[in-house]
Amino acid sequence: MATTVAHAQSPSRYTTHDVTNQPPPLAPYDASEDAALMEGLRREGAEWAEKDIRRLGLQAGSIEAQEWAEQANRFEPELRTHDRYGNRVDEADFHPSWHHLMRTAVGAGLAGAPWADDRPGAHVARIAGGLVWGHTEAGHTCPTSMTYAVVPALRRQPELAAVYEPLLTGREYDPGLRVPTEKRGLLAGMGMTEKQGGSDVRANSTTATPGAEPGVYTLRGHKWFTSAPMCDLFLVLAQAPDGLTCFLVPRVLPDGSRNTFRIQRLKDKLGNRSNASSEPEFDGTVAWRVGPEGQGVKTIIEMVNCTRLDCVMGSATLMRRTLVEAGHHARHRSAFGARLLDQPLMRNVLADLALESEAATTLTLRLAGAADRAVRGDDGERMFRRIATAVGKYWVTKRGPAFTAEALECLGGNGYVEDSGMPRHYREAPLLSIWEGSGNVNALDVLRALTREPGTVDALFAELALAHGADTRLDAAVARLRDGLREADQTGARRLVERMALTLQASLLVRHAPPAVADAFCATRLGGDWGHAFGTLPGSADLDGILGRALPVG
Repeated sequence: MATTVAHAQSPSRYTTHDVTNQPPPLAPYDASEDAALMEGLRREGAEWAEKDIRRLGLQAGSIEAQEWAEQANRFEPELRTHDRYGNRVDEADFHPSWHHLMRTAVGAGLAGAPWADDRPGAHVARIAGGLVWGHTEAGHTCPTSMTYAVVPALRRQPELAAVYEPLLTGREYDPGLRVPTEKRGLLAGMGMTEKQGGSDVRANSTTATPGAEPGVYTLRGHKWFTSAPMCDLFLVLAQAPDGLTCFLVPRVLPDGSRNTFRIQRLKDKLGNRSNASSEPEFDGTVAWRVGPEGQGVKTIIEMVNCTRLDCVMGSATLMRRTLVEAGHHARHRSAFGARLLDQPLMRNVLADLALESEAATTLTLRLAGAADRAVRGDDGERMFRRIATAVGKYWVTKRGPAFTAEALECLGGNGYVEDSGMPRHYREAPLLSIWEGSGNVNALDVLRALTREPGTVDALFAELALAHGADTRLDAAVARLRDGLREADQTGARRLVERMALTLQASLLVRHAPPAVADAFCATRLGGDWGHAFGTLPGSADLDGILGRALPVG
C-alpha cells in the first residue's frame, strides 16, 4: 500500500497527458478580418454597411456563436407528425441554438430585408453579412436565403405581395405556426421538385384544381425535397389546367386552421444536419396562384436566381472559414523543427487555398453588385447577372469540396476528428453544388443563356474588357474563350463554363487584387503553370505577399 501511494504521488515525469504543441482554440476571432471581403463591400457600393459587417463578424467568431453552431448540428431537428390526442401537427422541433442563430441572422438583415431598403448596395450588404455570419454554420442560412428569394417572385401577384412582403422583409424572427398576418415576421420556403422528375420540374404531377374564388386552388401531390418545413409560407409548383403554375401555400390559413401540409419524413442527409428537409404531401391544400397559369417556371425563376447567388456565397464562406482554421492551426503547430506555417510546402498549400478563396469572394461580391444594380433597373447588369450567376454557381460550388478537403488535411488527424468542426464543413460542401441545380443543370443554363439571350454574351465580354491590356495571359484567355463560344454544345459545356469562370475571376483579380494575388492566379489558372492539386504554385509565386494578405497575424 505504501509503495502504491508513493507512485501515485511521484514527480510529474510519470504524467502522460501533458498537452503540448496543440493550437489554442480559434474562437474568439473576427470573421470579417478579410481584405478581399471588405474591399469588395466598398467597391460594390455598400461601404455604409462596414460597421455592421464588422460587428457581425466579431459575433460570428465569438465563443457563444460557435457553440450555437455546434449544438444546432449535434441536436438535430425532430419531426412531430401528431399531438398526444392524434391530431396532425406536422412540426419540426429545433434546439434553442438554432433559434439563436436564426434570430441573429434575421435581425442582421440576412433574410428579406434588402427588398425594403432603398439604399444602393443593400443586396451587397446582405451578401457580405452572409460571408461573415456563415462562419457559424450553414443549415440555418437555408430559410433566410429562401425568404430573401421569395420576394421578387411574389411580386408577380401584387395583391399577395402587399399582404406578405412587409412581414417577409422585416428583421424580427417570430417562430411558431400561427396566422401569418398576426406574426411580427415571416419565413418562406419553396417546394419545386418531385421524386419522378427532380430538376425536370415540368414532369411534376402535383395537381392544382381551381376553386370557386378567383385565384384560389386546392393542391394534391407529393414533394420530394422541401427544406425548412417550419416556414410560414411556401412557393410551390403544380399542374393547373393551363400548365405548370406557381402557388403560394400558407402553413396556417387566415381563419387559424392548419392547411394540409403532411410531413411524411425528414431527410437523413450527408450534411446540413441542423436544417430540416422534408417530404410534404398535399391533399386539398389551399393555395393562391402567383403569376399566370402555365408560367410557373417563369414566375419562380427569379427566386432560383437569388438562391443560386446564395449558393456561390455559401461556398465562398466555407472556403474562407476553413482557410482561417487551417491557417490558425499552421501558425501554432510545429513539426520537424519548425512551425507548419514556415514550412515551404505548407506555405504553398495555404497560399494556393488563399488564391482560390479570394477569387471566390471577389466573384461573389461582384455578382451581388450586379444583382443590386439589376433590381434598380440597370439592364446591362441584369444581363451580366443572368449569365455570370450561373457560371459562378457552377464553378465556385464545384471547387468547394476539394478546397474543404485540402483545408481539413492541413490539420492532419486533428481535422478528421468531429470536434474540430472540419468534418461538418466537409459534409456541407457538396450540397452547394447540388442545391438549386447540379453542375449539369447550371452548365446547360449557361448554354441556354448564350443561345437565347445573346445580350448576356455582350455583357460578359464587356466585363472582361475592363481588364484588357493588364495581363497578356488574361488577354489570351479571353481570346480563347471567344473562339470557344462558337463551338458551344452539351458535350463540352462543363469545360466551357469552367473557362468562363476562371477567365472572369482572373479579370476581377487583375483589376482589384494586389499583384501577388493576380499574378499567381493568372499563372496557374490561366497559364497552365500548376498541378491539379492545391499546393502546386510555381516557385515564382509571391507566397509571402499572398499569405500576408489572406492570413493576417491575429
